[in-house]
Amino acid sequence: MTYTVDAVQKAMELLFLVAEEGGNGVTELARRSGNTKARAFRLLTTLEECGLVRRQMPMATYSLGYRALIIGTAAQSQLNLIQIANEILETVGKECNESVLVRIRDGLETVCIAWWDAPHAVRVHNQLGTRRPLGVGASGKLLLAYSPQEVLDQVLGSDFRKFTDNTIVKRTDMKKELKKISDEGLSVSESERTAEMVAVAAPVRDASGAVIASLSMSAPSSRVSRTSLKKHAEIITRSAQRFSEALGYVG
Repeated sequence: MTYTVDAVQKAMELLFLVAEEGGNGVTELARRSGNTKARAFRLLTTLEECGLVRRQMPMATYSLGYRALIIGTAAQSQLNLIQIANEILETVGKECNESVLVRIRDGLETVCIAWWDAPHAVRVHNQLGTRRPLGVGASGKLLLAYSPQEVLDQVLGSDFRKFTDNTIVKRTDMKKELKKISDEGLSVSESERTAEMVAVAAPVRDASGAVIASLSMSAPSSRVSRTSLKKHAEIITRSAQRFSEALGYVG
C-alpha cells in the first residue's frame, strides 16, 4: 500500500527543478520532469497560485515565488536552531543534572526537536518528534503565551483536555497564567501534564526577537525542592538567553 500522492510528488519535482535553475519555460521543465507539457503547465499554475513559483513575461519562464523564500528562511532558521540545540543541551543538562529539551510550536501543538536525558535511574524520557497540545505543561504554556493572537484565540476558544488534577482547564485561569509567563519570561508546570513531574521553560528568541522555541527542564517532583526549582529556573533562563544570542538575538 502506498500513501504518496502522485500529483504532489510531480509538483515538488517541478518546484525543485525551478529552484535549481530558474528561467526555464514550460516546455523545458516538462521535458526534464518527464511530464507532458499540458500536465507540467497545470502543475506550475497550481504552484504559481500557491506563491511558490512565478511566471515571468514576456518569455513565460519560471522562477521561485515569494512563498518559497519563506520556506527557505524558515528551513535555515530551524536547521540552525536544531544544530545549536544539540550543541548546548548536554551542557545545560549537566548543569541542571536533569533532562532538558527544546520544543517548537507547530500549529496548535508543540513538537520536541532536541533533547538530552539525564543519567538518573528515574528520569523523564523524551523522544524526538513527540507532540503535545499548546497550553499544556511548561513548554506548552510558554509557547502559547508567545503565540500570535489568532492562535491564542483559537486555543482559548476551545475546550482544554484534562491530563491530571493540576491541568489548567479554566479559560480565566489560563489567561492569568499566560500573562504571568509573558511578564516573567518563565513557565513552571507542577504535575500539569504528567503526575509527579515538574518542569520549567524559558523562551528562545531569533535575531528578530520573536520566540521560536522553548528550552525546558523536567524531572520527578520528588527530586525537586522549592530551592532547587528556583536554581533550575535560573539555569534554564540563563541558558535560553545564551541560546538566543547564538541565534543572533541581541536584546
